[in-house]
Parts: sequence; structure tokens; C-alpha cells
Amino acid sequence: MDALDYVLLALYFITVLGVGLAARRSIRNSVDFFLSGRSLPAWVTGLAFISANLGALEILGMAANGAKYGMMTVHYYWIGAVPAMVFLGIVMMPFYYGSKVRSVPEYMRRRFNRPAHLLNALSFALAQVLIAGVNLYALALIMQALLGWPLWTAIVVGAAIVLVYITLGGLSSAIYNEVLQFFVIIAGLLPIAIIGLVKVGGINGLFNAVRDTTLGDAGLHTWSNTGGTDNPLGASWWGIVFGLGFVLSFGYWTTNFAEVQRGLSARNMSAARRTPIIAAYPKLVIPFVTVIPGLVALVTVKGLGADKGDLQYNNAIPLLMRDFLPNGVLGIAVTGLLASFMAGMAANVSGFNTVFTYDIWQEYVKRDEPDRHYLSVGRIITVVGVIIGIGTAFIAAGYSNIMDYIQALFSLFNAPLFATFIIGMFWKRMTAWAGFWGLLAGTVAAFVTYAGYKWFGWFTFGSDLDESFWGAGIAFVTVAIAAVVVTLMTTRKTDEELNGLVYGIGNHDLTADALAGDAAWYRSPVLLGAVVVALAVAFYLPFL
Repeated sequence: MDALDYVLLALYFITVLGVGLAARRSIRNSVDFFLSGRSLPAWVTGLAFISANLGALEILGMAANGAKYGMMTVHYYWIGAVPAMVFLGIVMMPFYYGSKVRSVPEYMRRRFNRPAHLLNALSFALAQVLIAGVNLYALALIMQALLGWPLWTAIVVGAAIVLVYITLGGLSSAIYNEVLQFFVIIAGLLPIAIIGLVKVGGINGLFNAVRDTTLGDAGLHTWSNTGGTDNPLGASWWGIVFGLGFVLSFGYWTTNFAEVQRGLSARNMSAARRTPIIAAYPKLVIPFVTVIPGLVALVTVKGLGADKGDLQYNNAIPLLMRDFLPNGVLGIAVTGLLASFMAGMAANVSGFNTVFTYDIWQEYVKRDEPDRHYLSVGRIITVVGVIIGIGTAFIAAGYSNIMDYIQALFSLFNAPLFATFIIGMFWKRMTAWAGFWGLLAGTVAAFVTYAGYKWFGWFTFGSDLDESFWGAGIAFVTVAIAAVVVTLMTTRKTDEELNGLVYGIGNHDLTADALAGDAAWYRSPVLLGAVVVALAVAFYLPFL
């Protein structure tokens, strides 16, 4: 980094804080702070939706997976994201937005009961501070590797910047910064992919070089040898389709409030439904700036894949930046990476402060307080969440591949919630206590699977990711069994109590709040969703 690189970085930080200050003027009540007053257009919420996902998981994690598992990493995009994003927009967003809930746990309270609500709220809050720590650690890793900052200094500085703009402007600040960060991230990552490809002789040169690595030709295919586990990912097609493509994917994209919150901030039902579908289009092509650089690092960085030190898979992107990018371009790339981690952490923190304030503090500690009280609590708990995130960053530091850690968290927290949620949404007979005991049993089953594999050696899987796929599947099945058993022993809610909360009982008017232009054919969520799913299938064809 030279003076020009630092100027670019400083301009970005100034802009981010400026957005926070500007957004502060629109904060009049708690809904403005936590849900942007439900006033944003679909293109803004759509870009924020995808940007919120472009954190450490996406950038460092997917590049690390590209180097470790090859082209099979694209499963996380084309089967592990796009279908679920479309399902969220077409099927589930009407329930979220139409029922006017302020969070996913609030939906759980209305569909089931207060114990299910509290369990979901606590588990979500814990998951968000753990994942915020991953983004913060990744941000610090970049600052340490490329700026020479000590890890502690980098973590505190990165956390402080996110803290300031979230505390000032709430979700609006996070979302508008996420829109800005989306373009900064792409501008920062494109040079790495393009220059990397030039260095190895283009895409054909890259693929030829990959064939000479430990991955071999198998690293260039997506479905070959998935009848068993003799493939780079160490997973069968069943684990990929059911564990990743259904349970983990739908669990993350449809019930993770850090993402759903962007849709809930949209200005009307049509915009809310289009939010995740608009985000699915850039999601299709993100592998070009994550997976491809991971493969470039595999063939150009000797010794990549060490358990400790600079040659961990997590460092694939920073090592390419160090080796390939000239000054000026390096400043843009560093800014892009920092933007990605700040976007991811901001999404975690904004989700955490909303759920803590509405679903824990207001529901169980201080009810019926003036709105300004909850606005103050939201700002205070934002500070607390960032401080906890600083601590959890050092947990993430213990993993050589943060993607493995993230997927373990998803199998523990998201998979049981998704199973409970989806069964309760489509099966009106499911009782309130079935929701609580199903969620608890699924979480315990996922934890036992993880602990039995990782700590006690009770179970054997093809890889850490294979364990996550199976752990998610086991959690889902456990929830389903518990739901049926408990439902047979307890009494369900009446249709009146379930109105608008269960499929087939009360319908949400999808056009009641429509604006001029919403009826245009090119704004149809169903059409947009069908096209992006078809594209996801087509993208697989060259890599079968």
C-alpha cells in the first residue's frame, strides 16, 4: 500500500460515515431505526440483500473453498442459493410482509407460542454475534496482511467504523451503505479475477493448470462421482441436494432475519417480493470473483492449504492481491474487501439489535414503554453486539477455513429453525408446543452430530462440509418427527388464530398497496424467479 491506496481507503471510510450521518436525519421512531420505515424501493433492498451476504463467508470463504474443493464450490450459488431466494420472494415474503411482523422470531410467536419465540430469539441473537465475529476477523485479517496492522488494532478499528454508522443511522444507514458497498466490492474483486486469469493464460490455461494440482480433473466438475463421496467436496449428491440445496440453503435464505430484514424494509408487497429475486441475478455470477480467484491461488501460490500461517486457504484472496495488483488498483481491492466484511457485519449487527430490542427486551423485560425507549435500547445494544463480536472474532481465528465454521453454525442454528418454520407454515395442524419442542430437538440433534464428529469421534463424514450437510438433514428430520409426535398429543390453534400465518388460511392481498408500474410484466416476481432459476440450471451445463 502506498499513499494513493491509503487515500482511496480513507475516502471510502469518510463516505460510509457520511451516509450514516445523513441517514440519522430520517430516524424519528423505532420502525425507522430498525426497518427503515418500510419505505425503500426494490432495487435498493435487492442490492442491499445481496451485499449483506457478501461478507467473509462469500469472499474469503468461497475463494478458500474454490482452492480447496474446485468447481464444486458453485453448488453454494446455483443450487444452494438461487432456488431458495426465489422461494422466499414468491412464497414466504407474503407471510412476512403481509402479517406486518417486525422479525422472524415475532412470526414464530404468532404462529406457535412464547417459548418457541424466546428460543428462536436467543438462538438467532447468539448466531448473529458469532457470524459478526467471522466478518470482523476476516476484515482484521486483511488489515493485518496488507496494511501491517496488529490483529487487535485491526479488529477494533473495523468494529468501530461499523458501530458508528449503524448507531447513527440504523437500518437505513446499513442498507444505503450496502448498496454503495456492492459496487465497491465488485470493483475491488474484478481486477483480482481478471489479472489472475491473464497471469495463468486465460480460462483454458487455468483449467489445464488445475488438472496438474492435487484436485486434478475432478476439481473442474460439479456432479461427477457424487454417487459416493469420492470427489473434492467429499459429499454425495444426496447431501448436496437435500442437505445443502434444501435444508441449509432454504434455512439460511428464508429464515435468516439478517437477510429477510432487507425485504421487510421495502415500500410495499411487490417490492418486498422482488427484493430477494433481484438479488438472485448477481448471485449467479459472483463465482467469477470468488471461486475463479480461489483456483488461480491454488495454481500460483505454492504451499497453499497449510493449517496455520499465511498459506491457509482463508488467505487465497489476500495473497493474490499481494502478488498481482499494482498500487492504486491495490487500494481499490483492499477497499472492496473491507466493504464486503463491513456489509456482512452490519447485516449481522442490525439483525441482532432488532431481534434483541423487539423480541427479547420489549417482549420479556420492558413492555409498553414509549417508543423512544426502544430506540435508545436499540442503539445501546448495537454497541453491546459489536463488543461481543470483537470477542467472537477470536473464535473464528481458530479455523483455517472459515467457510467450514460458518456452515457448522448454519447447520446448528438455521436448519432446525427452517424445518420448524416450513412445517408450521404449510401444516395447520401443527400445534404451538410442537413448534417449541421440534425446534429444541432439532437444535440438539444438530449439536450432537457436530460434537460427535468434531470432538468425540462418534461419527465419520467425508469432510467438515459433508458433516454440515448431514447435520442439517438430521436436524430437519428430527424436527419433523418431534412435530408429528407432539402434535398428536396437544391441541392446535383455531383457524382464526392462524389467519394469515399458515398457507391456505386467509390470503394476503398481493396488490392492495401496489404502486404505478408494479403490474408491468417485467416486474412479475414469478416471471423474474422462473428466469433466474432457468439460468442457474444452464450455468451448470459446462461443468457437469
